[in-house]
Amino acid sequence: MLRSLILAAGLAATALPGPLAAQEADTLRVGMSGGYFPFTFVRQDELQGFEVDVMNAVGEEAGLDIEFETMSFSGLIGALDAGRIDTIANQITITPEREEAFVFTQPYVIDGAQVVVREGNDEIGGVEDLSGRSVAVNLGSNFEQLLRDLPNADEIDIRTYESNIEQDVALGRVDAFVMDRVSSAQVIAESPLPLQLAGQPFSEIRNALPFRDDEEGRAMRDRVDAALTALREDGTLEAISQEWFGSDITTAATTDAD
Repeated sequence: MLRSLILAAGLAATALPGPLAAQEADTLRVGMSGGYFPFTFVRQDELQGFEVDVMNAVGEEAGLDIEFETMSFSGLIGALDAGRIDTIANQITITPEREEAFVFTQPYVIDGAQVVVREGNDEIGGVEDLSGRSVAVNLGSNFEQLLRDLPNADEIDIRTYESNIEQDVALGRVDAFVMDRVSSAQVIAESPLPLQLAGQPFSEIRNALPFRDDEEGRAMRDRVDAALTALREDGTLEAISQEWFGSDITTAATTDAD
């Protein structure tokens, strides 16, 4: 398991007196898959991505030592629930079901659910064309439920994957996959896989950081949320988004993005 410990510069506890020193020395254990380009991925043995940069900025703003732990996406919620990590930075969509179990920060990414097909497959132009088709989603993601909520859900062959949904669509093993539009567009732009977007996003998704719904979890949520507010107001969130995507995905839906 890749494990990267990031220390906020200039915030060593020895420089801070009394109770503040103990507070500022806190560690935030952040779970992520390391396999969701460009949000979290590993390149040359280094954990990188939009999520990594955002969490490092949060740590610096809040005086937190950020400790990243990578694991399969499907195991992240269980790890959070069991207390092995403190939050998840992996494009976790706010849903009513998740809000019953966890408390969330403000959304820091607003995106849309997108259908993607093999390049040249013009028979699928959006979710309305998925009847009788096989559609891949990442195991544990919210996209499976979004598909099951469609009027034609009973006619869609939904398949869950731990990874490699893009490759299987490109190879023709499955007809389409559903992912957030930002990631889909980045995969198409930066990988050699023959893929194309199919229509417009069919559902807005708001992604945030979940914490356990207990006293400690709520306190840390509030601390991180305050940091996100400060980073939004001083332009840091937008700057990180512009660096990775060439647009600001932190404040507005990207349904018209390329």
